[in-house]
Amino acid sequence: MKADTHPRYQPVVIKDKSADFAILTQSTMSSKETIKWEDGKEYPVIYVDISSASHPFYTGRQQFVDTMGRVEKFRKRFGESYKKK
Repeated sequence: MKADTHPRYQPVVIKDKSADFAILTQSTMSSKETIKWEDGKEYPVIYVDISSASHPFYTGRQQFVDTMGRVEKFRKRFGESYKKK
């Protein structure tokens, strides 16, 4: 492997802002902020908005949209006039 051609691969903590969830993993991302992990060492921390702990699909809070009702409402309101142009 050539020197100085690949990004630095280091341990980082990924922390979800909306849930009390954090994971220690390896990444090429870096941060100026650090956090003390369970092992007593400090690691760079990357904050994310959504993770598996807060995503509606994984938490079971996913809502389905009634698209058929919207189409019928549009057709009732505008009829066939939208096809003439």
